[in-house]
Amino acid sequence: MCEMKGKLFLLPVMLICFAFRMEAQPVFPEMDPVFTDSIIPRIDILIDPDSLDALFNDVTSYHEYPATFIFRAGNTADTVGEIGFRLRGNTSRFSPKKSFKVSFNTFVPGRRFYGLEKMNINGEHNDPSVIRSKLCWDILRQMGVPGSRANHVELYVNGAYYGLYINVEHIDEEFAFSRFGNRDGNLYKCLWPADLVYFSSNPEDYKFESEGRRAYDLCTNEDVDNYDDLFHFIEILNKTPDGDLPCEIEKIFNVDDFLKVLAFDAACGNWDDYSYLKNNYYLYHNTATGKFEYIPYDLDNTFGIDWFGIDWATRDIYNWKNPDELRPLHSRILAIQKYRDQYSRYLDELAGRIMDTTEFFPRIDSIHAMITPSVENDPFYPLSYGYTVEDFHRSYHESLGSHVVYGLKNFITVRTVSIRASLENNGIVPVINYIVSNHPRLGEPAVVSAFIPFDDPGTGVELEYSIDGGSPETRAMADDGAEPDLVAGDRVFTAASDPVNSSATILFRVRASSQGGSTAEPCEGLEMRVFESVSPDLYINEFMAGNLSTRTDEYGEYDDWLEIYNGDVNPVWLGDKYLSDDINEPEKWKLPETVLDPGQFILIWADGQSGQGPNHASFRLSKSGEEIVLFESPGRNSLVIDRLAFGSQQDDVSLGRSTDGGVDWISFTSPTPGFSNLAVFTESTDMPEKTIRVYPNPVSGGIIYFSRPVSVRMYDISGRLLMERENAGEMNVSGFPPGIYLLRFSSGEVEKIVIRDH
Repeated sequence: MCEMKGKLFLLPVMLICFAFRMEAQPVFPEMDPVFTDSIIPRIDILIDPDSLDALFNDVTSYHEYPATFIFRAGNTADTVGEIGFRLRGNTSRFSPKKSFKVSFNTFVPGRRFYGLEKMNINGEHNDPSVIRSKLCWDILRQMGVPGSRANHVELYVNGAYYGLYINVEHIDEEFAFSRFGNRDGNLYKCLWPADLVYFSSNPEDYKFESEGRRAYDLCTNEDVDNYDDLFHFIEILNKTPDGDLPCEIEKIFNVDDFLKVLAFDAACGNWDDYSYLKNNYYLYHNTATGKFEYIPYDLDNTFGIDWFGIDWATRDIYNWKNPDELRPLHSRILAIQKYRDQYSRYLDELAGRIMDTTEFFPRIDSIHAMITPSVENDPFYPLSYGYTVEDFHRSYHESLGSHVVYGLKNFITVRTVSIRASLENNGIVPVINYIVSNHPRLGEPAVVSAFIPFDDPGTGVELEYSIDGGSPETRAMADDGAEPDLVAGDRVFTAASDPVNSSATILFRVRASSQGGSTAEPCEGLEMRVFESVSPDLYINEFMAGNLSTRTDEYGEYDDWLEIYNGDVNPVWLGDKYLSDDINEPEKWKLPETVLDPGQFILIWADGQSGQGPNHASFRLSKSGEEIVLFESPGRNSLVIDRLAFGSQQDDVSLGRSTDGGVDWISFTSPTPGFSNLAVFTESTDMPEKTIRVYPNPVSGGIIYFSRPVSVRMYDISGRLLMERENAGEMNVSGFPPGIYLLRFSSGEVEKIVIRDH
């Protein structure tokens, strides 16, 4: 199987009106500090000697032993106690240089280390250069493929140097969340013989085992253990007629990113993959798009490593798969001409730019120089194949025989020449991916963006839309940084419709045309609905989409959360209201059956674990940005009460209204889940003890009284100063309309008052 303290801190807030993503681009987290690759971090494992002996005496065991984990990188130094430590891998378990798994949440549920639940510390014993998999993960990142982060580390166990390792990011639900903004989809780890061939109409049959584990091993939602989505994908892939396949497969699979991986495999000689060995990949059912994502895995058998007697450097790029076995995902995709042409363009990008020796070789030389001292002192490096330090240096430019049939640089030189000689050139065909749309309020335009990966001269991109079945309108889409486009030159083209002035359904298409006349557009138009807003005055008041250490729920889990505030003058029954992260699913999650009084807050855990209690929503928040919508009851046509679209979020930083129910949004490093956002106006997160009594509250006669003379300021909920008094024992508020107001006393205390009808 697979609370922070501080003062108010203002950060740039990116509230974007088109943060709801229909086919959102994956996010690529920063490398620092755990995956920093400009230096070699040091990892220390402190473990009971008896436990360490037991670990090495049973190399096939998956038992995790308690240990202490210490991480040092430059000025960063962290210690984590009670981690789980075990062996990992397959053949590496039997090699002298083992690979290890570190688990931060085995003995402390819900704990993460810089967002990670686990770490893979790989010995790379097959690769004498100790660099191949690191280069592969970097290439995938350059191509925009959501793969693991990786870096070199030195490993010490109980003070003894175990050598140079590669720290490779573990692929799990946290990985999915960091890339796609959701983690509630099914994640399948696919190992030999996972060929995606259709053989049964029963989804249960795809749970078959090989070598003691499932070939398609479900790593999330194990308690449900439902393989219907995987079966549907395999059925569509294998059973759809050729002419219908492009439109059908694009509904359920991110084809474009898969073509990038196919090109990568062929260019880097990765035969330990789906196409040749039906092995080493993940499939994630991205709930934001409804599509499966293909995620590569285990990349050390690359760049000239061979166990079959095949020359991978000159192998035909259009016949990469195993010729003697079925590989429908490879063969059926590349049998479609437009996909074959996209594949060719990604290979051209790899051979002509990413792996171009004038830029790639200096990067290799830099890493080689950095890791040399670590290899020279590595006591386990010579033990698997008898390699010497001289062999380590030679492996960069010449063969070592056995399974290392090419030196690293030699393979790259031969392979890039072979690719260029074999590439088909069928003209420019535009590619469209990651179509993104907002959901406008009344009076706002619909804003649509699309990613066009290739910078082709003369390519035009346009948006066609119609409102409620009316005549289509066309707008040119631009990548010039002028509103509504955000960033010039990022290949994201954007356009806006006319304002939408009533409840409506909008149908739109994105179309790209090349200078030569080729056109690309989705098979089907995309649809959005616009709703009116209604009372009561409930507000999405604050939320956190990256809770690593701020606050736990009643189960001790650091889950994402959001806060709803009642800014109405009347109590509100929540039991007929709904929350959603999808405006097209207004009944996604029903709020608890409770009354929220004026000025009160309710905290909702957005953890996708509704079985944990009435305050646990059935969906999670996307750290990369999405939308939160609060809906009225279905009996009122599911109209919108409040809606928030947000962009990328930082860990342990909340986004909230500057005043409860106010207009302006700011970031808080001292979040206030379930409490007034004004609490952050004090010097610390601990509010002063209440010493001032305000009565009556709610106010009915127009006069409020204080338990002692005070200096006080009165604000509306948008933060506007309305009145201030010095040394006052009472205050006349009869001139203000009904609503919720805030009193701030010179002592630092903040009191909320409700003014009723006079």
